[in-house]
Amino acid sequence: MVPGAIRMDKWLWQARFFKSRSLSASLVEKGAVRLNGQPVTRPAQCVKPGDVLTFAQGSRIRLIRVLAPGDRRGPAPEAQGLYADLDAVERDAGPGVAVPIE
Repeated sequence: MVPGAIRMDKWLWQARFFKSRSLSASLVEKGAVRLNGQPVTRPAQCVKPGDVLTFAQGSRIRLIRVLAPGDRRGPAPEAQGLYADLDAVERDAGPGVAVPIE
């Protein structure tokens, strides 16, 4: 495993996108998560800081940049430090405004 990398299912759970690790693993196995634009079907696929994940959560499509691997499933404020929500950047810019992702 690459230093600073973590299993995708574990990271999604630690970042509090899903209530259980098995739920996040199930979503990945169905091919519903993209890593840097490519579909992933292995929950053991590693993610590292700088990677971009795209997945559906409820009725929203989430576009998330991994900032840190995380050590545990902590409280929500701690979990929010693990990622940057790229959806929010695009929504705040308004329609028709080009927003650089990197």
